[in-house]
Amino acid sequence: MKNDDSKFDSKFDSKKEREGGGMKKSYRSKYRPEYPADFQFDYKDPVTLGRFTMEGGKILPSRISKLSQTQQRRLAAAVRKARSLALLPVGTDAYDSFDRPEAISPKPFEI
Repeated sequence: MKNDDSKFDSKFDSKKEREGGGMKKSYRSKYRPEYPADFQFDYKDPVTLGRFTMEGGKILPSRISKLSQTQQRRLAAAVRKARSLALLPVGTDAYDSFDRPEAISPKPFEI
């Protein structure tokens, strides 16, 4: 009877792959690859900072934004600085005008 190892050897290149189970498993990274560890968040770039804020103006938590702890601290500092310079809004109009009567006209009525 002929040995069937010849078929098996053609599928895998090395003995290590054959014993180890074959293909390497892919996994999803815990952090964002487009923002490396040494990325500096610039307070003068509201477009990038706006990606990490919610509609109400809150900063996204790190479990959602996929940033490391040091990156999250740098981001928060940059957002606070941009808010103080009025490059980013502190909140939205929806939160500011909640339960308040809406102004119909800025001019007073005349008879």
